[in-house]
Amino acid sequence: MLPSRRHFLATSGSLLALPFLESVGLSATNAKPASEHPNAKAKRLVCIGAYLGLHTPVLYPTKTGPDFETTRTLEPLESLRGQFTLFSGLDHRVAGGHGNWPNYLCGKTIGDVSLDQRVAAKIGAASRHPYLTLNAGADDGPPMTFAQKGVGLPAIDRPSVVYRKLFVAETPIERQRSEYLLKSGRSILDLALSEASALRTAANASDRDKLDEYLTSVREVEQRIHRQISRVHEPIPETDYKVPDSDPIATHLMLECESIMFDLMALALQTDSTSVITLRLAGLGQLFTINGKPLKLNYHSLSHHGKAPEKIEELVQIDVEHMRLLARFLEQLRTKTDAAGRPLLDETIVMWGTGMGDASRHSNDDLPTIVAGGGFKHKGHLAFNPKDPTQKETLLGDLFITLQRQLGIPCDQFSNAKNGIDSLLC
Repeated sequence: MLPSRRHFLATSGSLLALPFLESVGLSATNAKPASEHPNAKAKRLVCIGAYLGLHTPVLYPTKTGPDFETTRTLEPLESLRGQFTLFSGLDHRVAGGHGNWPNYLCGKTIGDVSLDQRVAAKIGAASRHPYLTLNAGADDGPPMTFAQKGVGLPAIDRPSVVYRKLFVAETPIERQRSEYLLKSGRSILDLALSEASALRTAANASDRDKLDEYLTSVREVEQRIHRQISRVHEPIPETDYKVPDSDPIATHLMLECESIMFDLMALALQTDSTSVITLRLAGLGQLFTINGKPLKLNYHSLSHHGKAPEKIEELVQIDVEHMRLLARFLEQLRTKTDAAGRPLLDETIVMWGTGMGDASRHSNDDLPTIVAGGGFKHKGHLAFNPKDPTQKETLLGDLFITLQRQLGIPCDQFSNAKNGIDSLLC
């Protein structure tokens, strides 16, 4: 017998945020804010994904461990040595091609719930925005984050929209309208619950399973609406940060957009507006100007360099810019503090990675990944060799297992990975 709606809401004790409306398999009714996970050493997760990756021959040091040599690509991060770990040799063991880029946060199967959404289902409920999904660089590429049942989540690509979402309060009339719409939606859900419960009594075992899944989904929506109603009148954080008068969404302004998105992300974390953020870095026809000098070819063309030195040189210039912007973001997290006076970086896991190991060959092997902050014992450069019998079973998903555990989320498997690498970072 199913528990009553009143009993369910009285005993669930937690809330779930969209888009987990169909997330039965994520145990959403057990979601807790990060502070309620007693083993958590980190409270926030940021995942950055570059569509074209990085040129690894210039990125990877020859040495491993904390005393790795600073490569040209890593030079912007030198002041943060000891605050990050570079991983080489990890991937999800999938076939090559741009079509498999979304494997980055999903694991072996595109459309499986992505890492960020798994984490948001567990710790996102305590924030006004359980997650933010952002994009820098206008393109029509694939999504980076996926909810249950393979639903790709749209990303916000206009900084002004992100700013309004975080820091612009609704007018009294807008708040009244929002509350009215939310309460109307809750009334519709009451009817849906009643009708589905009535149907269940006449259904066979298979259909009852389907109805149970549906009922769970509806209750999750109900919880989300209840939380939204309770927050309609909450004050919005204030900031003196100013966004440009016009959004830098033109393809040649992608790096400018990336910089502003990082600023807004730091502010979102500092104001506790969210605990999970993803930022996708596009990679199609962008033609950049770096240090006042226009590049000769667009970003995507440079990624297919065919080992031509002049193309690699310009590609590496873009890579260095990405690392410069990442370093600037990490420095912000290192200097900004939370309500308890702790540096944000200490309890924020920042992962910069990709689903493309070598864009020139469309290879999805050896995905360069940087993890910073998060209370880890960082090891400099950790290199894995999939041809080594002692390392061939270590996958990028094992890193994702460890990231979740650091956030206080029990995890024994991520996609085709089953081990974790806690002993290397914790």
